[in-house]
Amino acid sequence: MLFKNVSEDLKTVIDYNYTSDLSDWLEDKINHIISNKSTKDLYLTYSLIASKIDVNRALLMPNEGSEIFQYLLNHHTNYLELGRIYILAKVLEADKDFFTSKVSNIIQIADTTELETFLKYLILLPNPEAYKHVAVDALRTNITPIFDAISLSNPYPALYFDDKQWNQMYLKAAFMQRDLSAIVDIDKRANKELARIISDFAHERWAASRDILPYFWRPVSKFIDSVLLEDMKKLFSSPNEEEQIAAALCCFLSNNDKAKELLNENALLKQKVEQHLINWDTIK
Repeated sequence: MLFKNVSEDLKTVIDYNYTSDLSDWLEDKINHIISNKSTKDLYLTYSLIASKIDVNRALLMPNEGSEIFQYLLNHHTNYLELGRIYILAKVLEADKDFFTSKVSNIIQIADTTELETFLKYLILLPNPEAYKHVAVDALRTNITPIFDAISLSNPYPALYFDDKQWNQMYLKAAFMQRDLSAIVDIDKRANKELARIISDFAHERWAASRDILPYFWRPVSKFIDSVLLEDMKKLFSSPNEEEQIAAALCCFLSNNDKAKELLNENALLKQKVEQHLINWDTIK
């Protein structure tokens, strides 16, 4: 589990934001669900909470530090999202064996907003790996909020996706022109097959006279071969300064001697990289 004390921290945020009546109502419902193993009440409460909460209200956070608090802030969590993820976290913490399949059933019939919430906060659940099929299915969608929920600012894919699933997500994010810099742990999950896919995709785009996001090249650094070396040459010769920067960064971080030589031929860019004047944040 990536986070500790999840339900306790979520309850702290709930008590900091909800009225005492709403907080007490929610706690009573959850206790009833757990003590009676009530699937019906779980479904009803998960749905009914939407009628009791102003979905547009942004959360206020307690002053003391917590990874959970920061995660909620980063995702601009609203009142309804907080309540729903708290329900799921509490019942799963109480009895994973019984409630895991019940939570899966909720997600199977979830509307777009409910599914988006589940994916964004999936990593907060005590058994996030049990719902990998939901996360992988989300890669197939063309609904941007759903795809963004699993792919952007979310540590789940880096932790649980295999290389094929990760590569699929990265390529689709580029195709959909999402913010690639928001994908967590790009460097850690870089792999040789992804580098080949990136090069192939770039060649297709160039053949069609279409642009490529310069940030797209970030995962290729450690896997530069003869084909990617030619790609770097093309980027260095581009009139687009950000493409030149991408090439410089890839070559600088590469272990390929010819890539290092190519960077040496672009002395000004090399100097800027070495002096930390340019980095991947420069072109995100």
